[in-house]
Formats: sequence, structure tokens, C-alpha cells
Amino acid sequence: MVGIFARSSRAVVVRALLAGAAFLPAAALADPVEEVSVAADPAAPEDGEQEIVVRGSRPIAESEAAALEIQRNSTALVSVIASDAVGRLPDQNIAQAISRLPGVGVERDQGQARYVNLRGAPKRWTTLSFDGVNVVSPEGRAARFDSIPSAIAKQIIVRKAVTPDMVGETISGNVDIITRSGFDQSGFHVAGKAGYGLVELGERREFEGSLVVSDRFDTGIGEFAVSSSASLYRRGMVTDNFETDWETVAQDARPGFADRIWARETENKLYRLVRKNYALSTRIDWKPSSDHRIFAETIYSAFQDDEQRNNYIFDLDDQQSRLSNATAACAVNATPAAGTTGYADICTGNTPLRGTVYGIDLNSNFTVRAYKQSVFTNTLGGDHDLDTWRVSWRANYTRSIDDRTQPAQLNYDSPSFGTNGANAANRLTVGYDLTDPQLARVQLFRTIRNANGTFARGDRVTAIEDFPRSLSRLRSLLAADTTDAYTARIDLQHDVDGLFGEKTTFAVGLRFDDRTKSVDERLLELNSAAQFTAANIPTGYGQIAIPGGFQGQIPLGYTFQYFGRDQILDLVDRAKTVGTYRDQTANLYDVNERIYSAYAMATVVTDWGNVVGGARIEHIRNTSSAFATPNGTTFTPLTAKSDLTLVYPSLHVNYDVSDQMKARLSFSTGAARPDYDQLRPNLTFNDANLTISGGNPDAKPEKAMGVDAYVEYYGSTGGFLSFGAYYKRLRDVLFDTSRTFGRDILNFGGVDRSQYDFATIDNGGNGSILGIEGAIQQQLDPFVADLGLPEWVGGFGVQLNATLNRSRAETPDGRRVPLPGASDAVYNIGAYYEKYGFSARVQYQNRSRWLDELGDFQNINGVVRGVDGGDFYWAKDNELDASVRYAINANVELFGNFSNLLNGPGRRYVRNTQYTIERESFGRRYQAGVRVNF
Repeated sequence: MVGIFARSSRAVVVRALLAGAAFLPAAALADPVEEVSVAADPAAPEDGEQEIVVRGSRPIAESEAAALEIQRNSTALVSVIASDAVGRLPDQNIAQAISRLPGVGVERDQGQARYVNLRGAPKRWTTLSFDGVNVVSPEGRAARFDSIPSAIAKQIIVRKAVTPDMVGETISGNVDIITRSGFDQSGFHVAGKAGYGLVELGERREFEGSLVVSDRFDTGIGEFAVSSSASLYRRGMVTDNFETDWETVAQDARPGFADRIWARETENKLYRLVRKNYALSTRIDWKPSSDHRIFAETIYSAFQDDEQRNNYIFDLDDQQSRLSNATAACAVNATPAAGTTGYADICTGNTPLRGTVYGIDLNSNFTVRAYKQSVFTNTLGGDHDLDTWRVSWRANYTRSIDDRTQPAQLNYDSPSFGTNGANAANRLTVGYDLTDPQLARVQLFRTIRNANGTFARGDRVTAIEDFPRSLSRLRSLLAADTTDAYTARIDLQHDVDGLFGEKTTFAVGLRFDDRTKSVDERLLELNSAAQFTAANIPTGYGQIAIPGGFQGQIPLGYTFQYFGRDQILDLVDRAKTVGTYRDQTANLYDVNERIYSAYAMATVVTDWGNVVGGARIEHIRNTSSAFATPNGTTFTPLTAKSDLTLVYPSLHVNYDVSDQMKARLSFSTGAARPDYDQLRPNLTFNDANLTISGGNPDAKPEKAMGVDAYVEYYGSTGGFLSFGAYYKRLRDVLFDTSRTFGRDILNFGGVDRSQYDFATIDNGGNGSILGIEGAIQQQLDPFVADLGLPEWVGGFGVQLNATLNRSRAETPDGRRVPLPGASDAVYNIGAYYEKYGFSARVQYQNRSRWLDELGDFQNINGVVRGVDGGDFYWAKDNELDASVRYAINANVELFGNFSNLLNGPGRRYVRNTQYTIERESFGRRYQAGVRVNF
């Protein structure tokens, strides 16, 4: 499905982009090459470019017609969105914009679209490029699209059919962001947008603005064009959150144990944050003649997350080891045995979803984060038409930075439990009710220790500050992962008439990529009373607390005080007087990847359609280095090297069944390599999060062979209908696996890390993806006269699409599971109205649940069970957005955006939907503003 929308309500020029055209490499697709006319424009500039002209007051409907002509003439399966289409719904980043297209699912963070899943595939199989040049995302191969504001794009092209001129790691598709050129306009041009809005939850504010300025100049050495753009989207937020971590308890051996998992902790992460997307770009084009163009472009885009988080963790399994491991059935007695807390104890009447645990630890974690993801990409390129030969070349340098800095993290803990609970009276008792998957309820009580060593509930407490806690650790982390990537490519094409058909175009290309990812991580940490005293740091919470109540709406069951950013950073400044930032050598690594690639392809145009076929070959060399930490004091350098060669053939057939129907059949191959951090040869740990992660330099690429079959129908009334099926056969599927570390090689410095959660990657077995996809769009205007309807009814139109998908793959431990990120169903229902200068759109999105990550399964009490409950899933996601516009004149337009109208949560669960592990909600958003175009 293609959607290109006009820029003005009166008369606009939409440049025809034939994505995947047979006679252009992907890098050159930003330039239109084939005329697709909806209306002729006699005043169109004669610069060698072909144009589509849309006139009238129906930009949505008329631009749809133009888009359908582009799709009909394309030699590859694509979806396209123009900049004005993005602006007609509240889409502040690229992921949200393309989520309206068929076959596209998105994964969100704090309610914002971040990752893209194409047609049931993992997010790492979708590649990102700017103007046909692939770039590495700040996080690595799993491209993060929330770091790219939608305002930066002139067009967004989603390529689902993989051709030989695309990099081999493009298994499911490529998202290509086409940027603006001064040659897009006939002369001086200014366009801008300004918006102001309200975020309902917490009564926060959001601001949005963008500006584009371009011009073109005739000189004695040819024509020059300059285009610059800037954009900013700033949004204040608070978040309603609860999280619960589940576990299988080895001591729980009473009858029925195999069906029980217990909440080892439940918590609230209460965020106050400001998120920003911003971008700057400049492009200079030079046309010494109509057959030659050279350009230089620089783009900087960033996503910034400034966050303050109050985190209250009720550590229910704090004294798990005290639970009896008896196997006999027992009579229920609400009072736990002396010295035990009642955790995972069915003999007290506790169940996994409701019960009471006595004398537990309250871990209060207060964090200031300053995360920033940025992409700085610079391209020099040229396109040259030499009669039957064409040459296209690109040189690119991109720096991507994942800044993970946490300026401050303070942990406050309850007093120790003491021998047999001697100090339990200074700890809290928690009554938990987890029966509602949408809300984890807790009630807090004082703890009574009876003379016989048993525990009972005391008085109800609602202010969490009434429980004694003291500072146990202060940390400040400076961390950034930097990827430097160099790309050089050249593509040549040659036309031959009458060889196999009416015309045959041969294309060959060479490409070299050199990418290096490096980690810099430094930590300042104080964790003893003597250090706090030396730095004059008080250990009570009152030093950093500020007045004011909870800004969210979730019923917590307790009250609390927020911390002040300035107050907590003042303590970090004091810590710097007695401590220093130290390199976290154990966490440092460098991974270098060099790719030498070449392709050859041919496009044969016949009287019945066309055929595109060829192959790509890639030789990959990897070198990774890190440090081993056998005892925590000695750091031994490690180096791992590997190389491999892969070949990717593909074939695409496009058949014109009739004037109104086109059939497409394609065969393609690809291979996704492990991410850069997964290729490092060492283990790293995080004591704050109780986690260990490790690379696997021996992990193999996962390989795919796919077939696509689509039929498209272009109705005489301007409507469009498409239906298609796809299948991919997979080998060596990579899985992020997680399990208890279970080894003591990292136990040093008085810390036992053997029970930390260990995350790594490994190859599983074979798998497959099978799906069907359909889309329909239609305006009512062509039917108004025949049906005798009033003229105003013709302003209505619909856009519908749906994807049904089934995926399965064998995990490293031999189980069959869906692919991570693959929903069984994704669909969009959209309707619009436009007439008399007014337009309105509403869009509903739905995707079914999807696998997030695998759980760790082990033999516990003679039964293989999920250590943390099982596999982790995201629950279904529903989104409803709307917008309205009114064009005052050809240059000024007012708009209103309405986002997240259903206010649905983001929710994850383990095992089955009853066992929620995370639920967050973010509130509705409303925005009003003005757009100008001169």
C-alpha cells in the first residue's frame, strides 16, 4: 500500500518517486525517474525531473490517486508516506508515522513508538537508511526510530521486497528516509509548523515546532539549491506504573507446586520526565547540467530522555531461604512459623495472587537519568546520466551515540532482618493483592514480632516515609556507546534495447562498510557509612525530599514524597570530594565490522510487465576485543576474530494481468548477523540491576529465504484493493536468552553474583513465518452523483489494512515459540473527511500480543519450569488517534491533534495474561497549532 499526500489544499506538486525502480539503485531513488500523471502542469520546471500535479481542494483523495499510480508502475513492493501525510495525524517520530501502513507493527516505550516489526519479523530485521545509505542505529542493528523526528522526512519509503542492491541484513525490509532538497521547489520556499498541547496525566505540556527553508540559484557553472530544516518536539510526562517480578520457588514443595509461581517483588516506578526529539539538516545540491547532480548533506537527529524516577520495591522474597521445603500437605494457619515471613507459604493461606508477607525489605531507588540517542550522518554523492549509462556514487560517515548516563542513583534500604527476625519490627509488612492484572494492590502495615518469634500485622501505615530507611549506596554513571561507520558505494547501470524484451537494464555495484562500536563507562560509587560521613552526606531521605503530592492517578495504597533533582545532584557533588569516576574496565569492549559487497542485477521490461533478478555477495570480517575479569582485580585482554562470505540471490516478477490488475511474485534471501554487543567476548555485570550480560562471538547469522505473492486491483473509481501472502524459511534463528547465572566466577568484592539474571544470545534451530496481508482504500466522491447523495457526502473516505501472521522457531533449548516481536494480527482502520477547506482523520491501530523475550527453564523439584515464570509477552496494543485541519487560505492552516484517546496501557506479562510483570499508562494528549507554507 502506498500513501502520498499533497502539501497544499489548492495546488501542489508531488514528485513521483518510483521506489525500487528497475533502472535505479536504492541510493538514487530520491530522484523521480518516471512520469506518473494525474494532471499536467504546464508551468513545471524543466530540470529533467518528472512531476505529479494535484489541483483542487481534496489533497488526501487526490494524493491517494497519485500514490496509486506510483505503486502501479513500481517494480518492487513498497509503501510510501510523504511529509504532509505524516502531519495529518499526530506522528512525532518515524516509527509512529509508518505504523499506519499494512504489515507494520511497532514496539513502544513510555507510550511512544520506538522499534518497527515488518510482517511478523523481529525488529533487528528492519534496516534504516537515509536517502538510500544505510546507517547504524545508536543501539546497533535493532534500529530505534524514536530518535528520528518525522519532520525531517520529505518521504518515508518502506521497502518490503528485497532486491540485490539492498544490504543482505535486510531480511524483512528497509525504512528509507528521503530528505528534502532545494530542487523540490521552483524557487524560494518556507514551510513551518508550531503546536502547543496538554498531556492529560499529570497536566503536563508539550511543544512542537519545525521550519524548512530552501532556495535555488542559477549560476555560470550550473544551478545550485540549498535546503535547511530544524525541528523540535518536547513533551513533559508522568507515568502510572507497577511492576511485579515472578519466580518459581524451590522451597515451595507442597502439593501443587508445579502450577505455582510467586511474586518475588512488586514495585512502583513513578516517573517525572521530559522527552525531546530534535533534528537539524542542511543539503546543498549542484547541477552542472541536467544530466549531472552532486550533493552534500549533513543531518543530526536526537532523542533525549531527562528522567527522575522514584522507585519503591517491596522485596517479598527477602527471606525466602527460611521457608520450609516440606512436601506434605498442611493445615492452613494464618500465622507463619517462627522466624519465617510467610513468603511462598501456602500453609499460611497465601496464594501467588493474594496474601501477606511480614518483615520485608523496602528498597527505595531514586534515579536521575539523562539518556540521549543521536545520529550524525554526512553524505557526499552524485548521480550522472551518460546516455545509456548511469553512474551513482555515495560516500558517508555516520556517528551514532547511545548515551546511557545516569547522573545520580541513590538506594535506601530497611534495617537488616536480624537473627530470626530480631529487627523485623523496624521493617514493613505487606498485604498484596495481584488478582487484577491491571493493578497490583499493596497495603502496608507495621510488623509485630511476638514473643515466640512469630509475626503479625500491626497498624496500617499509608505514608511510606514512616518506615525507617537509610542510604546504602550512591552511584553516578557516565556511559556512552559510540558507533563510527564509514560507507563507500558506486552503482553503474546500462540500458540495452531488445535484448530479452523491450528493454533490459543491467546494474552492478560495489560497496564497502567499516563500522566500529566502542563503549566508554565510568562509575562513581559510595557504599559505606564511613564514606558518607567523610563526604558529609546525610543518610536520611529528608535531605532530598521536596513538598508536593503524587502527580499520577494510579491508586498506590501509600503516599510518598518526590525527590528534588537539585538536591540529589548536590549529594553527588559531595561524593566527588571523596570518590572518583573509575573506568568500568570489565564492561568495556570494541567491535569492528568490515563488509565488502558487490551485486549484479538485471531488469527486463516486456509488454506484459517486468522481471528483476540478480544476486549480492558479501564478505564480512569481525574483530572484537574486551577484558576478562576472573577475580575482579585482574583484567585480561581478550580478542575474537571471524570472517564469512554470504550470497543472496533474488528474483521479482511483476505481471500486468489487465489494465486494472497487477500480480507480483518474488523470491529473496538474507541473513541477519548478531548485534555488536552480542559479538563481544566477555561478561559484564550490573550490581544495581542484579544482572549479567555476555557476548557470544561464535553466534552464527540467522538466514532466511522468502517468497511473496501479491495481487493489486486499481478500480476505475479511484479505489484500491490488494491482497498478498508471504512465507519465509529460517535457519539458525538467534534468541536473546535469559537464565540464572549459576556460577561463582564473578563473586568478588563481597558480592555473590551467582543468582543474577544472565542474558546472552545463541542460535536456535529452524523456523518459519507465514502470513497474509490485505489493504483497501476508497473515496465516496465518485459515487455521489450515481447514488443521488448530497455533494458534501463525497468528502468521506476510508483506508483499511490488516496482516495475519504465524511464526514459529526452535529455541536453543529445543522449544517451539513465536518469533520475538511477531503478533498474530496487526490491523489499521482509518476514516477521513475533507471538503470546503476542512479535513478530519481518525485512525485505530490494533496488534495482538507478541513474545518479548524467552524465559529461563530449569529442572526445579523434578519438573522443568520457568525460573522467572516462563516466557515474557507484551499484551495486545490498541491505539486511537485523530486530527482536524482547516485551511484559512493556500498558505495558512490550523490544526488540532488528539493522541492516545483510548489511554490504553503498555502491559507485559509472563506465563499467561494473569501474571502481569509491568503495566504503564501515560494519559491522553491534545495539541493545537498552525502550519504555514510559502
